[in-house]
Amino acid sequence: MKFSEKWLREWVNPAIGSQELMDQITMAGLEVDGFESVAGKFTGVVVGEVKSVAPHPDADKLRVCQVSSGDETVAVVCGAPNVREGLKVPFATVGAVLPGDFTIKKAKLRGQPSNGMLCSESELGLSDDHAGLMELPEDAPVGEAIAGYLGLDDITIDVDLTPNRADCLSLRGMAREVGVLTGESVREPELTPVPASHNEKPSVAVEAPAACPRYLGRIVRNVDLSVSTPLWMVEKLRRSGIRSIDPAVDITNYVMLELGQPLHAFDRAEIEGGIVVRMARPEEELVLLDGQTVKLTPDTLVIADHAKPLAIAGVMGGEHSGVTGKTRDLILEAAWFEPIAMAGKAREYGLHTDASHRFERGVDYELARTAMERATALLLEITGGEAGDIVEVASDEHLPKAGQVTLRADRLNAVLGMTIDAARVEDILTRLGLEVIDQTGDRWTVRVPSYRPDISIEEDLIEEVGRIYGYNNLPVTEPVGSLAMRPVKEAIRPVSAVRNFFVSCGYQEAITYSFVDPKVQEILDPEREGIALANPISADLAVMRTTLWSGLVKTLEYNQKRQQPRIRLFETGLRFVKEGDRIDQQPMLAGIVTGGQLPENWANGRRDADFFDVKGELESLFSLLGVEVRFASGQHPALHPGQTAQLFLGDQSVGWLGAMHPQVQKKLDVNGTILMFELFLNPIVSGYVPNFKEFSKYPEVRRDLAIIVGNEIAFADVDQVVRNNAGDRLTALRAFDVYEGEKLGEGKRSLALSLFWQHSERTLNDDEVHEFFDRVTNALQEELGATLRS
Repeated sequence: MKFSEKWLREWVNPAIGSQELMDQITMAGLEVDGFESVAGKFTGVVVGEVKSVAPHPDADKLRVCQVSSGDETVAVVCGAPNVREGLKVPFATVGAVLPGDFTIKKAKLRGQPSNGMLCSESELGLSDDHAGLMELPEDAPVGEAIAGYLGLDDITIDVDLTPNRADCLSLRGMAREVGVLTGESVREPELTPVPASHNEKPSVAVEAPAACPRYLGRIVRNVDLSVSTPLWMVEKLRRSGIRSIDPAVDITNYVMLELGQPLHAFDRAEIEGGIVVRMARPEEELVLLDGQTVKLTPDTLVIADHAKPLAIAGVMGGEHSGVTGKTRDLILEAAWFEPIAMAGKAREYGLHTDASHRFERGVDYELARTAMERATALLLEITGGEAGDIVEVASDEHLPKAGQVTLRADRLNAVLGMTIDAARVEDILTRLGLEVIDQTGDRWTVRVPSYRPDISIEEDLIEEVGRIYGYNNLPVTEPVGSLAMRPVKEAIRPVSAVRNFFVSCGYQEAITYSFVDPKVQEILDPEREGIALANPISADLAVMRTTLWSGLVKTLEYNQKRQQPRIRLFETGLRFVKEGDRIDQQPMLAGIVTGGQLPENWANGRRDADFFDVKGELESLFSLLGVEVRFASGQHPALHPGQTAQLFLGDQSVGWLGAMHPQVQKKLDVNGTILMFELFLNPIVSGYVPNFKEFSKYPEVRRDLAIIVGNEIAFADVDQVVRNNAGDRLTALRAFDVYEGEKLGEGKRSLALSLFWQHSERTLNDDEVHEFFDRVTNALQEELGATLRS
C-alpha cells in the first residue's frame, strides 16, 4: 500500500515527524517497506504563463514563446507539442537547478535567445512522462514556486501489509491505525448521500448470491468526461503509484485508495438490457481493458448484461463496456464479493489488479454504499451530471455477520507476560473500533466491526492489545517450566546406534522418497497394494511405499549406471500399509548390497559379498542391540528361493534377508549378485540390558560330537535342540566342521560340534558331563533323526 504522507495527515495529523510516524507504523506490525520523495530535488522553478507562441524562423519543430514568471516576461524556445498561448506550466528560470544537478543558463537555439526552460513532469522528477509539458490549472498563481504550489515537500510511504490486514489497504484504514497508535482523532471527509435527480434505475439480477452477496448499481447521466481531473486528485493518485486516465476512472481509483472499496464504471450505452451477476458460461470470451482476450472458465464470476459478459467480477472490466471520452451516461457499480470466490482468479488469467488484491483479502462488507455515495459526489463535482437512486441487491443469508469474541484478562496477562490495567485494555479495544458489548469481572466481550474480518478468536484480541500497547513496552521474560527429562528404558537402543553400526561396516545411508514408482513396487512387493497419491509429483512417484526396497533399488540402479561397482546402502524410515480403513506407518530398516565385500586394494582379494557376509553383519547388529534373532528358511516374491531367510524374534517375524530373485533382477535392470534385507525397527531395538557376570575360576569341559543329518535340516534346528537339552551349565556351542560327500550318501551332511560346560562354583565331574552329553545325543536322534558318525 503506497500513499502520500500529506494525504494521510489530512485524515490524522499527530505531532511527530515522518521517521517517528513510520517507526510507529512498523512497530504496530505494518512494516514500512520504504519511502521516497514525491519529486526530484530542484530549485528556481515557478508557475509560468505562456503569453504568446510564434514559429521559430530557422526550425520547423521549435517555437519561440513569451513566458511570464510574474516579475518579467522573457523569450523561451520550446519544442513541446502542447505548448500554446495561455498555458500555465512549470518554468525553470535562469539559474534554476533541476534534478541531476542540471543548471539552467541563458542560451541560443538556432540563433534565437532562450532565457529558461518550460518543464515536463519527467524533468522535475515527478514521473516518467516526457511527452509534453506539464499542464497546470488555469487558476495557478503565476510566479509561485512549483514546490510550494504542488506541495512537493512530501514523501510516498510504502507499507508491506500481511494478507490479513486488508483493512489497511486504504487511507481510511491507515488513518485509523495511526489514530489508535498516537491517540489522535481521525478526521474523515464529510460523506452525505447524493439525492436522486432523475428516476432511472439500472436493472440488476444476482444469480450467484453465494459469490456476490451484495451488489449496488446507479445511473449517472450527462457526465462530461472531456474535462481534466483536478490536479489535487492527479497528484494524490500519482503519489500512490496510479496514473491518471480520465475523470471516471480516476474517481473510482481515488475512492478505492481513500476508503478501500473498489468500484467500476460502465458505459451505459453499451449495456444491453441490464446487469446480471452470474458464473461464466461455457466457451464465453471477454476482451479486457488491457486488450487481452481471455476464455472464461465456468467457475469465474462475471458481471454481464443480458447478452454478453462485461467484466471479470472483482478483477478487470471489459474493453467493450469501458468508459471513453464520448461516454455520456454511466452505470456505477460497487459490490462485495466473497473472498474465497475471488481467490486465485486474477492469477488464473495472468492478471493482478488493485481491485483483485483487495477483494481476495476481504473488503468491508458494509462499505459499498458509502463508497458509491462518495464516488457519485466527486463525479458530479468534477464532470457534472445527474445521479439516480441506488439499486441494491443483497443476500442476508450469504453476507457475513458481525462476530463476537471474548477476551479474558488472565489469558491476556499470561500471554503478554505482564498485567495491563483493565481501563487501558478497554480503551485500546474501543479505539480499535471494537464495541465492548459486555464486561463481566475480568473479561470483555466485543463485537467485531465489519472492516476487521481477521479478528475471530481470543488470540487475535491479545495480539491487538499487545501491538497497540507497544511490543517494545512489554517486559523481557524468560519462560519458566518443569523440564524434567523423560524416562527412556535402557533396553531400548536409539536408532542412531543402528545407523552408526552400518556406517562402521562400510555402508552409506540413503534417504529416499516416501512415494515411489508403482511399477517397481509391484515387482518387489506384489502382495500389498500401494496407497495412491491424490496429486503426485510425477507418474513414477505416485504411491506411498510399502517397502523401503523400492527406493533403494532405484538408487542402486542410478549408481550402477554411473559405473559404481561396489554399493552398500541402508535406510531407516516409514513404510505405509493399509490396515482396513486406516494407514499403518511402520518404522523399518532396509539395506542393499552388491559388489566386493571389501574395497579393492593390494591386500584384499576381489571376492563379492555373499549371503553369509550380510547375515554375519546382521548377527553382529543383533548382538550389539541385545536381541536374539534366529534365521529360518523362507519364501519371498522378491528374493531367490534358495537364498532367502525369514528372521524371527521368538515367534514374531521381524524381517527378511536374501538375494534378489533373478526374474525380479531382470525386470528392474540391475546387475550382479544383489543382497537385500528389511527389518521392523521397533522389535529389534528393544533388547536386554547388559550386566556384569562374575567369571568362573573352575575349569571348562569340552566334548566334541559328529553327527550325520539330512541336508534339509538347518543348523539353527540343530543348535536349538542342543541348547534345549544340554542343561543350564552349557556356556558355548560351536560348529567347527561341515562335510558332504559320497561316503555319507546322497542328501546327507556331517556336522562336527564342540560343546562347552562350566560351573560357576565347583568343578564338574565326568558323570555330570556324560549325562548332559547323552541327553543331547538322544534328543538329536529322536527329534532330527541324526546318527552319530563313527
